[in-house]
Amino acid sequence: MPGVDLILGPMLIGAMLNMILYGVMFIQMFTYHQHYANDSRWIRYFMLYLLLAATSDVVIEFHIIYDSLIIQNGTQAALTTSPKLLPGDAVLISFVSAPIQLFTAWRISVITGSFILPGFVVLLSMGSFGSGITVAVKAFLNPEFRSFQTFATEVVVWLVLSALCDIIIAAGMTYALYTRKTSFRIADGQIDRIIRLSVETGGLTAITALADVVLFLTFHTTTMNVAVDFPLSALYICSVLVMLNSRERHKTPDIEHAHSALQMPNPYKISLKLKPSLSRSGSKKSQTKVEIYTSTEQVVVTDNSDAASERALALHTQPDYYRYDAREADPPRTPNSTHNTPAKTGSSEQLGCP
Repeated sequence: MPGVDLILGPMLIGAMLNMILYGVMFIQMFTYHQHYANDSRWIRYFMLYLLLAATSDVVIEFHIIYDSLIIQNGTQAALTTSPKLLPGDAVLISFVSAPIQLFTAWRISVITGSFILPGFVVLLSMGSFGSGITVAVKAFLNPEFRSFQTFATEVVVWLVLSALCDIIIAAGMTYALYTRKTSFRIADGQIDRIIRLSVETGGLTAITALADVVLFLTFHTTTMNVAVDFPLSALYICSVLVMLNSRERHKTPDIEHAHSALQMPNPYKISLKLKPSLSRSGSKKSQTKVEIYTSTEQVVVTDNSDAASERALALHTQPDYYRYDAREADPPRTPNSTHNTPAKTGSSEQLGCP
């Protein structure tokens, strides 16, 4: 019979990892509700549901550790019989992972406009959900650790379907976003970032689920798989929050520390100086070269309610130089050179031809 280190040790490690991820998830949840208050109401309620589920999972796991290490401390039952609330962990994992997978399937259907891949994801998610509930019921009816192998098939089906669903979601999201790339560098950079996050989060949850299966089948007389099973639900919630928080943020005003920035861009200032070229004989040529200088001045005003009002003036000059021959009917549109020379405050600047 395994000792305390192989029965109660993995439970304690898993509970500690889950509490750490719960702290990370709570910060991510706070960030989401602070910056994305304009999301659909049902999405924000869905995030609150996930927060409630994660909190319930932490409470259940705390009771499991307390029951094993405190109430049944030193007894033989602590090493042979599982805690009464242990099946609740499988229930909460199922009630967290399946809705998140369905939510991601909905996102894929919105992006692609197709229901083929999302429908396949829904089938896998529902199969994983049903298998997870079955595992919880059988663990409740067979509380002894040595009898857990009697429903090993249900455990394998549950976690393998969940991992397969996560892999398909990551691949489907990657394909859907990659095929919608544009020629704009900024937009493509955002798409690449979302693709990278989709692969990382989907791969992490899939690897964790597969590790749970491997540990369960390899160390079948211990609870080694619980070390990665306990934090699985928090890992799913963190993955979906990372995806939602990767979007462009719209920060809501902070009431206690009001901070506003007013950006007042001035119209383009254009200065022209025409300088005709002289021939060797001293006569003016008809050819005239024109150099156009454009600049943008931006004023940033910062107000701080906690201290005296401070005003900072920032001049961001973006010069562009376009040289063209006045005799040409179709002047070239490509700039010959770009100089990042800051504008001198208080003096007008005219740039002519050399």
